[in-house]
Amino acid sequence: MNRLANATSPYLLQHADNPVDWWPWCDEAFAEAKRRDVPVLISVGYAACHWCHVMAHESFENEAVGRLMNDGFVAIKVDREERPDVDAVYMTATQAMTGQGGWPMTVFATPDGTPFFCGTYFPRANFIRLLESVGTAWRDQREAVLRQGAAVVEAIGGAQAVGGTTAPLTVELLDAAAAQLATEYDRTNGGFGGAPKFPPHMNLLFLLRHHQRTGSAQSLEIVRHTCEAMARGGINDQLAGGFARYSVDGHWTVPHFEKMLYDNALLLRVYTQLWRLTGDRLARRVARDTARFLADELHKPGEGFASALDADTEGVEGLTYAWTPAQLVEALGEEDGQWAADLFAVTQEGTFEHGTSVLRLARDVDDADPAVRARWQAVVGRLLAARDTRPQPARDDKVVAAWNGLAITAIAEFLQVAAVYASPDDEDANLMDGVAIVADGALRDTAEHLAKVHLVDGRLRRVSRNGVVGEPAGVLEDHGCVAEAFCAMHQLTGEGRWLALAGQLLDVALARFAAPDGGFFDTADDAERLVTRPADPTDNATPSGRSAIVAALVAYAALSGEVRYREAAEIALSTVAPIVGRHARFAGYAATVGEALLSGPYEIAVVTDAPADDPLVAAAHRYAPPGAVTVAGRTDQPGVPLLADRPALDGRSTAYVCRGFVCDRPVTSVDDLVAQLR
Repeated sequence: MNRLANATSPYLLQHADNPVDWWPWCDEAFAEAKRRDVPVLISVGYAACHWCHVMAHESFENEAVGRLMNDGFVAIKVDREERPDVDAVYMTATQAMTGQGGWPMTVFATPDGTPFFCGTYFPRANFIRLLESVGTAWRDQREAVLRQGAAVVEAIGGAQAVGGTTAPLTVELLDAAAAQLATEYDRTNGGFGGAPKFPPHMNLLFLLRHHQRTGSAQSLEIVRHTCEAMARGGINDQLAGGFARYSVDGHWTVPHFEKMLYDNALLLRVYTQLWRLTGDRLARRVARDTARFLADELHKPGEGFASALDADTEGVEGLTYAWTPAQLVEALGEEDGQWAADLFAVTQEGTFEHGTSVLRLARDVDDADPAVRARWQAVVGRLLAARDTRPQPARDDKVVAAWNGLAITAIAEFLQVAAVYASPDDEDANLMDGVAIVADGALRDTAEHLAKVHLVDGRLRRVSRNGVVGEPAGVLEDHGCVAEAFCAMHQLTGEGRWLALAGQLLDVALARFAAPDGGFFDTADDAERLVTRPADPTDNATPSGRSAIVAALVAYAALSGEVRYREAAEIALSTVAPIVGRHARFAGYAATVGEALLSGPYEIAVVTDAPADDPLVAAAHRYAPPGAVTVAGRTDQPGVPLLADRPALDGRSTAYVCRGFVCDRPVTSVDDLVAQLR
């Protein structure tokens, strides 16, 4: 009997009609394996995963394969996004056994959950042979299987251990990390490494802050070049905005078409900060379009942001997005069709499959003549209308707490910068204003949903769907990303309740997730016990739980003035410092937070009756040093510690700047404030 029909995960629901007796992850499944004396087959994936779909079609929808699985195993289906703790444990095992990982992940385990054979995608014929071989080994070579499992558990326990080398995160380590990234930088195509090439958002955030602190032209150029290359490439949706998960090549041309919430949230921060620091028109446009994508395509009114758009449409990659020259002419007419083919590098040979091309921006349009920009925007609108008539990719509409936290923080930063640069003279001022309005609404909607639905009895839950919270407990990254988001909401709105909620989450993290060395485990001390307790300190597709919680601790300490949270952040960051110094690409968010700590971070309070229109507030946002916190409002505004006992001088708006528990004199002019921030 397939038991997935009542699952909240869209990924599990995709498998509810398989001829496989799937179980969700639960104690009852392992008890059943023990009763039957058969191994457990754990299949881990996620809804937007292309190769997960392929393995499902080839194997899990096949009656013969289903019989083999049902006869010889208890099969458990896991959504890695819903249960990142389970995924982390078995991914570490898979990497230990095979030297690589990925999804779909296929794990064979004993009835107590001990993995003894791991892999990823298997074609049907190979998977059938594997099922037969594992079944035979379980029956005839049980002792060898158990020894193998014990060895794997010992290996992954060491890989996830806490209590390693610690060191202060110093100027020298951060400078060394920036230098290391410069040596690994692809000077031709931007980014780091070759194919497949992933957007290095956290490394770019770090390099922007490093540039602010040091004035490094090299760090800024790495960010500028990489951002331009990604923005013009096929990885960026040239019509609707939003970035795909990665490029299958080394030059950003052909994407793997799934669009993930976390990538777009982190990239929104990068383009927003590049725009803030340089005024770059391309960065401005891409930040705007990415914010619009989040608000239009992923936001679920009354809830939050959906997790992803699928890689496939009706089982075909790129069906929605790829074009031929003839299709452009059909949508636009002969003249505009040929013009668009040149602009978007659509050729007869094609850059993708079957003579189709993924749209890329082959010409500079952001700084082009206004008539060219107007024609480009008109063409984009008509092509998007034509594309909307095509079949569309499915949306994984579960709300993941951590990723929604990332989106809130990113949109809050975008709104602040958009307000700084707002000008009625801009040719697209109305468009920017419209995006800001819908993004602001989505942000507030999402924050309320996290606070009211995901917080249950003072503890955070990982996922919700259709307004109903799921059972999986929040992991460390959820607490860190959501606490940082609530700190961002406090700064954006001036409402004290958001700061109080952030403190509540951080107190839970310190009480339930802390490790003896000052670091953190990824699961709470009262969470479900797995074969090992994960504690991964590295930043990968998203910030590690440790980096996320440190970022929130730093922001909260600066906003609240409570020193113990900063001390906890410094100790936790010392457990990651060796990774920053040796493996910078896998510590981007930790290094980003490290720059904030080195900077102070600055605490900027502006006493004003009109925060939205005050030039001091705009200057604070425009010139804020790395990781600075900023609040604006009336003196002694309830729940806002940075405004306590800070009067307006002579009835004028007044800015107070502090750093490292030392405060400058209050100022009332923009020039004086900018001088203090520089």
